Amino acid sequence: MKLLAKALAVVATVGGSISATQVMAEPFKVGVCYDLSKAYTFASPQVSQAAMDLAKLINTKGGIGGEPVEVIVRDHGNEPQRGIECYSKLSREGVFVFDTLSTPVSLAILPRAMEDERILMQSLVGRGDAVDGTVFDWVYPVGPTYWGQAANDVAYIKQVHDGDLSGVKIGFVYFDYPFGQEPIEILKTLSEKEGFELDLYPVPLPGSDQAGVWSKVRRDKPDHVIVWMLGGAHVVASKEMQRNRIPMEKYISVNWLNEVDIENIGNEAAKGIKRGTNVVGGPDVALRQEIMTELYEKGEGSGPIEKTQDVFYNTGLAMYSIVFEAARKAAELEGLPITPTSYKAGLESLKDFDANGLMAPITVTAEDHGGGGKTRIEMWDGAKWVPQTDWIAEYSDVVWDVVKESSSKYTQ
Repeated sequence: MKLLAKALAVVATVGGSISATQVMAEPFKVGVCYDLSKAYTFASPQVSQAAMDLAKLINTKGGIGGEPVEVIVRDHGNEPQRGIECYSKLSREGVFVFDTLSTPVSLAILPRAMEDERILMQSLVGRGDAVDGTVFDWVYPVGPTYWGQAANDVAYIKQVHDGDLSGVKIGFVYFDYPFGQEPIEILKTLSEKEGFELDLYPVPLPGSDQAGVWSKVRRDKPDHVIVWMLGGAHVVASKEMQRNRIPMEKYISVNWLNEVDIENIGNEAAKGIKRGTNVVGGPDVALRQEIMTELYEKGEGSGPIEKTQDVFYNTGLAMYSIVFEAARKAAELEGLPITPTSYKAGLESLKDFDANGLMAPITVTAEDHGGGGKTRIEMWDGAKWVPQTDWIAEYSDVVWDVVKESSSKYTQ
């Protein structure tokens, strides 16, 4: 069986190669408590399928240290109480690593995970200040927070304007609830620092009515529009932009914009649209190709192959590569069985890990649970996404000032 590239150590065994039939019965379990039925179904099926596929691939290689891994997927419907129930039930079953892919659910579980000393992963969701490991010692928002993403968007715009944002007008179109509101404080801080004008355009949920917002954008004439919306709301926005003759080149989306959205907008109509991302899109990444060969070509994939063909599947591979690489590190550092404490040490030993080029490299420490917060800006050219920047983490001093100010107010 073909081996993974060396950098994909996430699927290597510790202490020698062990066949799949020899692995011990008790697995290392990850609790995937996701919204599979309501608000986040534009992304959660792809991400959870990626998690299950990666676990299967690891088990074909002998597991981690000879132990199999298991991904337990449950639906919480984006309801905090159901998320708490999922967390509590799986905790009783021996799970101590959790992910929710939901800000409301993550916020509800966080104090319990802190008290119980269980690991709460919250990539791309949850409290932005949880990157502060000196306060949130059991919470790991590995990857860019929305604060960091927004700061990197501003850095890109500054690059476009030759390093001078004075006199530049930036619009911020956002869902008017916590997810969308998250970057506002950072954007206001950077507006004062860099001298650009910031206009805010709240969009009521579910985002199907944006006519008034984009009419106002047309009148205000911002030079760029940073957009914090999800799923079909991008399609609605694109239609309103066309109606108001606003160039698509002005649009810079949060990471939640995928190939399905582009197809619904239209490949040519979407030309020029941009997004921030922390993962490489497309099918030509090493880990996805390995999964196609070892699982899908043998009829052993965890779901329909169509779900593997957009950036949210790659996002899931990135997220769970981190989860399982930390487990591998834990077994390597402190042996088996993996415990919450050894797993925590494994996470905090990750250095420049990028899953063989799948994502921005991350380095997790006891102080920085975010891994560095790198993203890049990509532009749709009518057929593919073209990088406009390298992996960057700009304004980190500003972001960390806001992080520390916020985390200092947290009380257990």
